Amino acid sequence: MFAAPDTRRLKRDLADLVAIRTENPPGREVEAAAFVASRLREAGLDVALDAYKPGRVNVEARLVNGPGPVFAFNTHLDTVPAGEGWSSDPFVLREADGRLYGRGACDCKGPLAAMLEAVRLLAAARSAWSGTLLAVFVADEEIASEGAKHYAAKRPRIDFAVVGEPTSNTVYSAHKGSLRPVIRVHGIPAHSGTPHLGENAVLRAGQLLGLVAEEHEARVRRRMHPLVGEASLTVTRIQGGHADNVLPGACDLLLDRRTVPGEDEAAVKAEIAALLDRARTRFGLRAEILDWKATTGGATETAADRPVVQASLAAARRHGIGDAGPFGFQGACDLVHFRAAGAEGVVIGPGSLSVAHKADEYVPADELVTASLVYRDVAAALLARA
Repeated sequence: MFAAPDTRRLKRDLADLVAIRTENPPGREVEAAAFVASRLREAGLDVALDAYKPGRVNVEARLVNGPGPVFAFNTHLDTVPAGEGWSSDPFVLREADGRLYGRGACDCKGPLAAMLEAVRLLAAARSAWSGTLLAVFVADEEIASEGAKHYAAKRPRIDFAVVGEPTSNTVYSAHKGSLRPVIRVHGIPAHSGTPHLGENAVLRAGQLLGLVAEEHEARVRRRMHPLVGEASLTVTRIQGGHADNVLPGACDLLLDRRTVPGEDEAAVKAEIAALLDRARTRFGLRAEILDWKATTGGATETAADRPVVQASLAAARRHGIGDAGPFGFQGACDLVHFRAAGAEGVVIGPGSLSVAHKADEYVPADELVTASLVYRDVAAALLARA
């Protein structure tokens, strides 16, 4: 019914994708988008390129094959910066000991190449399924998920979605979300030789740090989810002062609040505001929320009994994944935006998060091929002819 994956073509696609630099920032996914679009057109899909900002481009491809549900493959075109410490050129795919090395090999150009192969296999066997197949490959997942948010804002009709991220081809049906408020603690500048004449904003920020740790331990981390674990609250950046001999008049903190499925974003924001109120009451501390930094998005979950989860588990097991899941991501990804558009969805992909974002990132070659089969079979099961 279905042809086998073309392993040489699959590796060649990955090599070509790795060679196209889409380090974010700045992203500039336009060249990668054009490459992917050409491959999808060759497979017979109708393709549109949506440039929502200069150099930032989503690929939206569609194959209508009779009546039935709408199934989408999704992953992202951007990568994190290459960084230092590589054993070889990060933009030249290198194969050694069954591993394919390169920036994006597992996050997320490996899943992208496997999805391209799965699309080809499905397009070549249209008698086996009925419905609409989408391939939606987006920009800017690594920083703020602007591409996925832009696509989801169009309210597309999607019944099922598989999002490509490195999961060693196991099935993830939930992930955490994130909020990042920028907090400014106010002080009063003064000469550092007469600190009693001012108020040191850095020292005052230290009092807030203690409250943040207290909030995490006493309340936030007690919110548990069976798949993704604990919610969390911590501090990831601090900046204060402008001269060596001046008492700091302001100190800025970046908080990182990880949410779990079931938490309400508005309620979490209100809790952070209440934390600043407690700091004011307890210490007389003057602080305000300056901004909310853009993040990938909120937490989400697809229930384990939904068809896309069950079809994904079955496909993974069929191709040798013993403990297939479902599991939950500690981080965030674009699944939440497809869920917001109404789709049931899961996250599946070759490679491991343990090597993503690091020097000598790699994807196991056998996992790359297996991923194309898992992707193909999930789509085929959900688009099966009656």
